[in-house]
Amino acid sequence: MVELADIFRDYGPAYRDKYGPRMLPSHLAAMRAIEQCRTEVLGGHLYYCADCDEAWYSYHSCRNRHCPKCQQDAAQQWLERQQELLLPVPYFMVTFTLPQPLRSLARTEQKTIYNLLFRTAAESLQQLAQDPRFVGGQIGMVGILQTWTRDLRYHPHVHFLVPGGALSTDGQRWLRAKNHFFVHAKPLAKLFRGKMRDGLRKTGLLSQIPDSVWRQAWVVDCRPVGKGESALKYLAPYVFRVALSNKRILNVVNDQVTFRYQDGKSKRQHTRTLSAEAFIHRFLQHVLPRGFVKVRYYGLLAPSCRSRLAQAKRLLGKTTDPQVESQTSDQDGPQEEKVVACPHCGQPMTPIQHIRPRPRQPP
Repeated sequence: MVELADIFRDYGPAYRDKYGPRMLPSHLAAMRAIEQCRTEVLGGHLYYCADCDEAWYSYHSCRNRHCPKCQQDAAQQWLERQQELLLPVPYFMVTFTLPQPLRSLARTEQKTIYNLLFRTAAESLQQLAQDPRFVGGQIGMVGILQTWTRDLRYHPHVHFLVPGGALSTDGQRWLRAKNHFFVHAKPLAKLFRGKMRDGLRKTGLLSQIPDSVWRQAWVVDCRPVGKGESALKYLAPYVFRVALSNKRILNVVNDQVTFRYQDGKSKRQHTRTLSAEAFIHRFLQHVLPRGFVKVRYYGLLAPSCRSRLAQAKRLLGKTTDPQVESQTSDQDGPQEEKVVACPHCGQPMTPIQHIRPRPRQPP
């Protein structure tokens, strides 16, 4: 089975020789981490099974958020930490997509545009939801940035998971949304477009955008996604999904990488073949800037509003444990010492040697 790490190890040196001076530090760091993940470079442990008289090496993970190997269990861990944010109401997924004319600017000004995308989308949704014609109060949102399509094209957008209702201004009523309706997408898209234009003007980047983009229709999608637990499970994969999982890579033949993807509309499986260089380029454009927060909480779900969230739960008849409720960070906590099972007999193995990481070499 071909993995992303194999492609980076085989073709990454030539890619860095060609583009290295122009590559972002975050791209170089992601490539290095993925190449070294679960290899002797990062160190690890040697385990021994007394039943089989077998030794087995277990190397450390890179823990880079763009590594396919390191994100497999993270979604479930995040899901478990979000339970106390749930409300017993229908949920909606609201997606804001950055239009094509802004995407080249987003590539070169990632932090600025991604932050602006988050802020203006959240402000637009909160503002429209406060209108009495829709919900009429303070809503809660958790937003996740995603930058790719299934075939790795650049397509920045933000998904917001939103409880179907709002807390009244005085905090004394829960205002329910209709089961299959939250807000109208068209006025929301117009509001989003206007706020993005104002934001770009303040950053001094507005002149780089063609005037026609402000006359075209922008895309915002709003759809129901079920209640509570099912809605959160719908969102969880978006949180830790990487641009391409290892299982989607089919082969590498004659310096050409072939991978599969599912068409979003037809749900049919397709394949795409790219040169190794083009494949690496497509993957790296989805690597986020170092330290960038891709999961953000707004309104009732913001850390500063947990008292109002608790009030909403009381109005809805749900009680919470405040000590559990405070544990909502999207960062991993301390790791427990893992028990390694023998790959031959399944019995617990004993660690007999610690393997130190190799000294880091210059990139």
